Formats: sequence, structure tokens, C-alpha cells
Amino acid sequence: ADNVEIRRWGTPRDFDFAPREHFEIGAALPLLDFEAAAKLSGARFVVLRGAMARLHRALAQFMIDTHVDENGLAETWTPVLVRDESMLGTGQLPKFAEDSYRTENGWWLVPTAEVTLTNLVAGEILPDAALPRRHVAWTQCFRSEAGSAGKDTRGMLRQHQFEKVEMVSIVRPEDGPAEHDRMTRCAEGILEALGLPYRTIVLCTGDMGFGAVRTHDLEVWLPGQGTYREVSSVSLCGEFQARRMNARFRRGEGEKPEFVATLNGSGLAVGRTLIAVLENGQQADGSVDLPAALAPYLRGATRITAEGALA
Repeated sequence: ADNVEIRRWGTPRDFDFAPREHFEIGAALPLLDFEAAAKLSGARFVVLRGAMARLHRALAQFMIDTHVDENGLAETWTPVLVRDESMLGTGQLPKFAEDSYRTENGWWLVPTAEVTLTNLVAGEILPDAALPRRHVAWTQCFRSEAGSAGKDTRGMLRQHQFEKVEMVSIVRPEDGPAEHDRMTRCAEGILEALGLPYRTIVLCTGDMGFGAVRTHDLEVWLPGQGTYREVSSVSLCGEFQARRMNARFRRGEGEKPEFVATLNGSGLAVGRTLIAVLENGQQADGSVDLPAALAPYLRGATRITAEGALA
């Protein structure tokens, strides 16, 4: 079976010039600095300067505010260093150890806030009334990108360190599919509010993650690349993670505890959304038109000028 597109939103813009990729736009401004990052850290890192750093922060704040204020998720701040047990609970260990970074004293750097947000219920027996639990966190994420040599080597599509706004839900097993659709809509709503054309894909079993029962990928249109690229993945994990971390709930007094269902999804990857904003908003003179939804976070600015200033 193949991946199936279930929804498409927005119309890719017609350009009367050849659209540039994000790293070309960013270098011309010059606010995306890969050379400085390479000096500091090596490949697959970036330094954001001035208006670009502020735009990146504005995107993350807009995302988390929307999820808290409109979608009813509980804002949560978590560590990004975790123990083996946490990585085992969500399924990163043992199978995907090479994808993540481990410190010498035994902590892991989280590849996603899914790890911390989901493990908040590890070992717990929740009362039925406590469900559903819906969390959102804005964190740094760290990935070794083992196995992706030669992929997306230019620009900031694939980084060792990036920011992501992550949604996690803990629900009764029978509520999993409906919650999966709700989370997908939460992520799609961010793209729609930013005016970014996207499509939603249902992944076939072969492309799904280790612990996933059903996955929707959201792919945003990147005119510089002339293709859609993943900006969010929303997964229903059934009882897979709950069994590993012994996360249960009790339907009523004296009833036997049952495993919860867990879901997670990006809402969204901040760097990739920044890329989409740059590529979709680029103008022939080198300036970039910005989504109106971000103006409150940019002191009213609606564009980055060709000189690299917010205006």
C-alpha cells in the first residue's frame, strides 16, 4: 500500500521570477549564517541573526499560544535531558539509540518533547475523570541524523539541534482515533493561520514509526524546492508506549486498571516552518512578506526588507 493524500489546502503561489531556496534568501539578507555555525559546531547547524532570529521566536510563540489559547492544550516546560527509562518508555530505546545523543553521565538529549510529555504519566494510574490529558511544549530537540548522510546537506531542513512545538495527548483507548483527528486539525490550523499551502498524508505501515498505529504527515509547500516537505507528523500509538511505561487509568471505583492510549504530534517544527515562510513570502527584490498572524509578535512588522530589517 502507498501513502494516501487525504487533504490539500491552499494554492501554491505563481511566481514571475525563479523562486529561491530558503538558504539563498537567508544568505542574501544576510541573516541565516551557516558558516558561523560550522565554525562553532560543524555541519547541520545554523546561526540566526537579527530579524531572522526574531521571526523564528515569533513562530514558536505563535504556535504555542494558539495551542494553549485556542486548542486547550496545557502549556508544559520539561527537561531536555532524560534517563534511559524515559527513552525506553516512548520507544526511542533500544531500537533507535544511534539516532540520539547520550551524555557521558548517562542522560540522553531528547530527540522530541514527546519523550518527556508522554513519560509524565509513566507508572501512574489516572482516574477516568483526568482524561483526556493534553500537553504542549516548546523545546530544543537533538538528533544525530544517523543514516541521512547526503540528504538535505544545504540549509536548515535537517539539523542536529532544532526547536519544535510538540503536542501529546493521553486518552482512553476508544478515544484514540478521534483524538488523532483532533490533533491533526490543531497542526493544520497553524499552517492555515500562516497562509502556508500544505497537504495531509496518511502513512502506509512501512513508513510509520516503530510504535505508531496510525500516522498523518503534514507537508508544507516549498516553492524554492518545488515540492512538499514534512513539517509535522501526528501519530496514534495505541497502548504501545503505555505498556512500556506502565501508564494506566481506572474507569471507576474498584475497577481493574487499563492501559491508556498515547498520541503525539508536532505543532509544528519551528525551523521548517521558518523555511516555508521565507520561501512562500519571498519577493523579487529580495524582501520577504510575512504572515499577518505574526505581526503581534513582531511589533507590527509584516515583512523583512531586502536589507534584512523588519518593517
